[in-house]
Amino acid sequence: MSHTYTNLLTHMVFSTKERLPLISHEIKLELFAYLGGLVKELKGKPIIINGMSDHVHILASLPPTISTAEAMRFIKANSSKWVTQKFRKPFEWQKGYGAFGVSRSNIDAVYKYIQNQEQHHQKFDFRTEFIGFLNKNDIEFDEQFLWK
Repeated sequence: MSHTYTNLLTHMVFSTKERLPLISHEIKLELFAYLGGLVKELKGKPIIINGMSDHVHILASLPPTISTAEAMRFIKANSSKWVTQKFRKPFEWQKGYGAFGVSRSNIDAVYKYIQNQEQHHQKFDFRTEFIGFLNKNDIEFDEQFLWK
């Protein structure tokens, strides 16, 4: 792909299956580092990864050679398998995800938002947060399908 230049920043959000609190303090830092390694394996650049016991936020630059769907499938499948094997605990991600384009001018605000997850979730839960992202990005949805 000579002469192809991109700046594809994506804010990806996904939950554990049934939003169970599977991301314990015991695995959190290693899991986030592993997720960053998976982004790098796709030739992407992880910018920040953080989350809570039931969900993860990734801000990353992805290459133009891979779709968001392919990236998410790769990241979720490999990380759930890794957690299950390494920590000997059943671990699964929810089927779906959210992915939101981020402009270069908004990167600092998104970075700070992801960095301050613990503070945000003292005020509201993941459900409220995720629906807020969908509304803010004018994404139509049927709530009965959001949590499967």
